[in-house]
Amino acid sequence: MPLSYFLSPEKIDQIVARTRDGGAEIVRYLKTGSAYYAPGASACKMAQAIIKDQHHIYPASVFLQGEYGMSDICFGVPVLLGRAGVERIMELELNDEERAAMKRSADLIRSTMVSLKLDK
Repeated sequence: MPLSYFLSPEKIDQIVARTRDGGAEIVRYLKTGSAYYAPGASACKMAQAIIKDQHHIYPASVFLQGEYGMSDICFGVPVLLGRAGVERIMELELNDEERAAMKRSADLIRSTMVSLKLDK
C-alpha cells in the first residue's frame, strides 16, 4: 500500500527531511566515529533477522532481475529476510512520480558505474 494511504503529504515531507538530515544531526552530536552507528545497527538487525529466521522486512541493496522493471543492477529495495537470507524482494506499488525518481536513481548508479570502469 502506498505511504500516502497512511500519512498526509506534509507528514511524508517531514519524514523525508528528517531522514535526509538525520546523518548530519548524528555527526553534530557524536563527532568522531558517528558514521559507524547506523550501518552497524542496521547490519546487526539484519543478521538477527536471518539467524533467527524472523521474516522481517528491511531495506537492502540487492541485484534486481526484473523487479520494479529493472534488471542487472544492485538497488536498494525492501526485502524479506529469513533463514535463507533474502527470501523475497518486496515489490511495492509506486506512483508515476516515485517510479520516475527510482529510474533517475538507477540511471545515476549506472552512469557512475560506467565512469568507474577502468580500461584493461
